[in-house]
Amino acid sequence: MNLSNSSLVLETAPEPHGNGPDLVVNNLSLTFPDRDQGLHVLKDISFLVDPEDFVCILGPSGSGKSTLLRVLAGLLTPTTGEVIYQGRGLAGPRREIGFVFQKANLMPWRTVRENITLPLELQHISKSVADQQAQELVNLVGLEGFEDSLPRDLSGGMEQRVAIARALVYDPRILLLDEPFGALDALTRERMGSELLRIWQARRKTVLMVTHAIPEAVFLADRVLVLSPRPGKIRLDMPVDLPRPREEGMRYSVEFGEIAKRLRYAIG
Repeated sequence: MNLSNSSLVLETAPEPHGNGPDLVVNNLSLTFPDRDQGLHVLKDISFLVDPEDFVCILGPSGSGKSTLLRVLAGLLTPTTGEVIYQGRGLAGPRREIGFVFQKANLMPWRTVRENITLPLELQHISKSVADQQAQELVNLVGLEGFEDSLPRDLSGGMEQRVAIARALVYDPRILLLDEPFGALDALTRERMGSELLRIWQARRKTVLMVTHAIPEAVFLADRVLVLSPRPGKIRLDMPVDLPRPREEGMRYSVEFGEIAKRLRYAIG
């Protein structure tokens, strides 16, 4: 599932262009109401994300990582503070912000191509145009030959490739990923990380990705944000000073290990 598939009304006003950040988060806090004083999930979070940055978000379980991502998608409204997208306050989901959830959430009766084209169908895009865009994305994510396959015939990694393609079908400016590889085995997860970098390098989106895996964050990201235990606050905002393009051998370098050690220490 991604934002384009939801029944929510998406803002479609023309986007300003400029050299400023894609996202600015100012003093963001969020409290979920309950019978007592409320569940304080996020507290006083501020950061910005520049165009084409790849940012990973780390933190212990329950620190509000996924909640923060949903606020950035416009799916949740902060209790205080604001999210500014391209110079304007974010007031709800936008088609320019794609979302990939932990589970692929593919429609089991639709083929790979049909799952990818669903958001375009909802916007009444012609079938020929939708099929052409879907094929481009099938090629991009490496699923050639599986266009007419149903989800039951795909591996977990292949399902996530379809979900990523579906999130990219609108050519969003920002791509949000919430533990997209969390259910995969370790080797498949590493391969999918490399594939995600290849896709990012081809399309150069601004990416924010939640992960529990420190090596994954180091391998993928330009920057890593570490959240504290609930209520989540930014404990560390650290650049990853490794050259691009990233090669698998970097995972075993001294520099990689030192960055991973600092992140592990920050998480606690």
